Amino acid sequence: MEKSEVTTINVESLFMPFAIIFSALILSAGMFFGLSNIGKSLQGGVTVGTGTTTTTGTTAAGNVTVTRDQILALYNGVEGIKFGDASKPVTFIEFSDPSCPYCHIASGKNGELNKSAGSQFTLVADGGSYVAPVVEFKKLVDEGRASYMWFYTNGHGNGELSAKALYCAKDIGKFWETHDEFYSAEGYDVINDQVKNDKGNIDKLLAILPDNIDKSYIKSCIEQGKYDGVIAADSAVGATLGVSGTPGFFVNEVNFAGAYSYTDMQSTVEGFLQ
Repeated sequence: MEKSEVTTINVESLFMPFAIIFSALILSAGMFFGLSNIGKSLQGGVTVGTGTTTTTGTTAAGNVTVTRDQILALYNGVEGIKFGDASKPVTFIEFSDPSCPYCHIASGKNGELNKSAGSQFTLVADGGSYVAPVVEFKKLVDEGRASYMWFYTNGHGNGELSAKALYCAKDIGKFWETHDEFYSAEGYDVINDQVKNDKGNIDKLLAILPDNIDKSYIKSCIEQGKYDGVIAADSAVGATLGVSGTPGFFVNEVNFAGAYSYTDMQSTVEGFLQ
């Protein structure tokens, strides 16, 4: 009787390439849907995360119910950069980080970044439909119809030094001029790629400001630590209102968590202005 030969096949060696390919497909799909969800969560009109739930006189921001009285009480606090007063029918509150890309998107001063984030964020001036809310807030503040408060909250990790500079700029009446430079394309690159919260790089940060701003005051203000305590204090204010990311906006007590277009806020604003 002839002996039969037994052939041994290494199944593991055949399985591994397929496993690797299959895993790669799963990972790619996960990344695609993850990035898609991030884009949707920050698109104006879409509510996720902290969310917006409006009730009579209150808004639930995350798990925190915010009242009109809480908003008005912020006028008496030492934290925050403030324009206008409690007599205005509308108060805009912004929790922001000058190093945060979606804070730049909401500022309307960095059009290229808006376009790179997707068509839903492309500014009207660039052929899109996105209306930057911060620009519209300032118009109403300048008209005397609204007040505005700005608070720092860490959203990207590199904005602490520039936040202190904004406080110092407010001292000399140059908040908005400084704000617009910090939230420009150049500001984004300098803050995130060159300064990175290093006091040794203050001159690089201030170099982007126009000559009509007293840079020596801002530099001295930062070096002396005048607003060193503001970072934690601002973040604490945000925590009491349920803010967990940037940008975070309030129109009075109504929460808009994310880079909403002003068109999504407009009916709420007009309702308070009536």
